[in-house]
Amino acid sequence: MTLETEVQSLRQVPMFREIDPPRLKLLAFTSERVHFAPDQKFFDQGDAADAAYLILDGEAAVTIEGPGGATIRLALLGANALVGEMGILADQPRSATVTAVQATTALRIDRRVFLELLTQFPQIAIAVMRELAHRLEMTNQQLAQRRAV
Repeated sequence: MTLETEVQSLRQVPMFREIDPPRLKLLAFTSERVHFAPDQKFFDQGDAADAAYLILDGEAAVTIEGPGGATIRLALLGANALVGEMGILADQPRSATVTAVQATTALRIDRRVFLELLTQFPQIAIAVMRELAHRLEMTNQQLAQRRAV
């Protein structure tokens, strides 16, 4: 895959649409395209938050360990989804496990590069905040539904 192809892939992601091509090229150059087989983990709950992942294609499940060791699926994510950013932003270990459900390709964005992106591009920081707020709202709805039962 060429650098130009990587830039084209990044341009498809709503969060990165407004970034100029030279900076997208730098992001593509400083990131690593990674491939996950079905059932292969991006990372485990409790791991150090060393990178964020942008899913380019495929699907990944976000799970946590619940009471009695039961696995609880929180979300199923597809193309253009960002995972792993919460641990970086909170400067905490991973709060969930992310596992490929099918063959999945993602862009691994190193922690330092990710934080730099947020600093240089407020629109990306706002997009990340919106996504986190949306996830929090969905979690609140799920909790409310479980309590109502």
